[in-house]
Amino acid sequence: MNTANNIHTQLRELHFPGMRKCWQTLMETRQCDTMPLTDGLQLMLQAESDHRRNSRQTRLVKEARFRYCATLAETHFDSARGFDRQAIMALATGAYLAHGDAVIITGATGTGKSWLATALGHQACMDGKTVRYYNLAKLLEAIDDARVAMTLSRLFDRLGQVDLLIIDDFGVKPLEGQQLLDLMEIIDDRYGRRATIIASQLPVSAWYDVLKKNTTAADAILDRIVHTATRFELKGDSLRKKH
Repeated sequence: MNTANNIHTQLRELHFPGMRKCWQTLMETRQCDTMPLTDGLQLMLQAESDHRRNSRQTRLVKEARFRYCATLAETHFDSARGFDRQAIMALATGAYLAHGDAVIITGATGTGKSWLATALGHQACMDGKTVRYYNLAKLLEAIDDARVAMTLSRLFDRLGQVDLLIIDDFGVKPLEGQQLLDLMEIIDDRYGRRATIIASQLPVSAWYDVLKKNTTAADAILDRIVHTATRFELKGDSLRKKH
């Protein structure tokens, strides 16, 4: 038993929490004395692997800073409302992340835009991808703060490297000149390299009016996002009213 306790202590000192917990279970159930070494080692290695994967997923979800808690498992696929199961599950495979594709989700308030965007973001976290969720107003505010603090290039680098960037509430109000240029730089840096999800109350046909103060920037943004994106147009009564 002293040897078993020493192993438990060493696993803790070596920072193998998954293996340590598994070893403790084997000791408590008296399996460590009867189980073949290879079987016990395989169990412990699997436990450590599972622990590290779960810890990474938890960390990625926390760092994403989602506004809501939403998962694909909890999503009600209603094609009449625009929740196309086949299209959503195709995105769940993660191919759009690997290709750096865009996803556009539009619809009136309460139709589930943020839910779907978050559920896709959560799935990306489960697959080990880095995700960052921003309300557009908060993103612009973060950019302004970084410009004042002279850390703007660092922020743009982070936004350019994250596997999935979610921009919610796009188009609530027209963008000012510098804001439009900042958004263009973010989109341009991610184009074809990293995936982006944009959720908006406005139909895509009205986006140009939000961006029209700089037609060159507007054309660049729309060209990189709209024409190649997977689109969801959500419909129906507000789910918030129902809840």
